[in-house]
Amino acid sequence: MRLSSRSEYGLRALVALAHRDNALPVPLRLIAEEENISEQYLEQIFVELRRAGFVSSVRGAKGGYRLARDPESIVVGDVVRLLEGTLAPMDCLTEDSRPCVHEEGCRTRLVWQRIQSSIEDALGSMTLAEAAGAPLPARAAN
Repeated sequence: MRLSSRSEYGLRALVALAHRDNALPVPLRLIAEEENISEQYLEQIFVELRRAGFVSSVRGAKGGYRLARDPESIVVGDVVRLLEGTLAPMDCLTEDSRPCVHEEGCRTRLVWQRIQSSIEDALGSMTLAEAAGAPLPARAAN
């Protein structure tokens, strides 16, 4: 399963906010520059993050965004689910899917269910604070 850039960019931006003093709003332009993300694309993502209560916005010359909740209370899986819509690796596992013609005798459904369960367990057990505190990967020597 491959997650979209929406999840990647949304999480990267939230982690960037988690590394800052939450009392001061951060301009979206600054986050976009630091994370090398299109500001216009990030604006679209932040509309959803704001509506869902992950970030709040401050208008004006010194405005920007800040986390609306403590990073310890933001579950990575909730963010990914918001931006992706589902964590199901196959359409047949989503709630709104049409019935699968193979459902009765599907020999691979258990595989997809276990993958989905593992993804949900991994993302559901990690908070934004944990993701923000994770050490950076070592760079390979050239």
